[in-house]
Amino acid sequence: MYDSNNIFARILRHELPSHLIHEDEHCIVILDIFPINPGHTLVIPKAPVEDFSELPSAVAAHVIQLGQRVAKAQKAAAKAGTLRCDGVNFLISDGPKAGQEIPHAHLHVLPRFEGDGFGFKFGAKNRKSHTPEALSVTAQTLKGNL
Repeated sequence: MYDSNNIFARILRHELPSHLIHEDEHCIVILDIFPINPGHTLVIPKAPVEDFSELPSAVAAHVIQLGQRVAKAQKAAAKAGTLRCDGVNFLISDGPKAGQEIPHAHLHVLPRFEGDGFGFKFGAKNRKSHTPEALSVTAQTLKGNL
């Protein structure tokens, strides 16, 4: 059940301040107040949806398109010498077990540079090969639910 008092819902209702970069009928784009790196940006859909996977497809596509525009802006700022950005991570955590902290769908657009100290770590269990048979079973399971 969607919590209408989460921090993003409150920002969307202008109950809390934000550093707004863009707003349109479907989304806002703001700076993260606890950035991984300077320029860490959030694309937040206005739809009251907790999981990104539950967004209407057109809104999800719009979020990604805005994320692309933000990444281009981050790279342009880097070329101008006003922001460090040698690459970009697009990050969506869909649910608490995936690391989602705010129960409102959103996209992180993270400017990255060598030595920034941020990274993804995979445990030994995460990168084991699977047999073709096991992969086939998983593929069929997903195909059946698609």
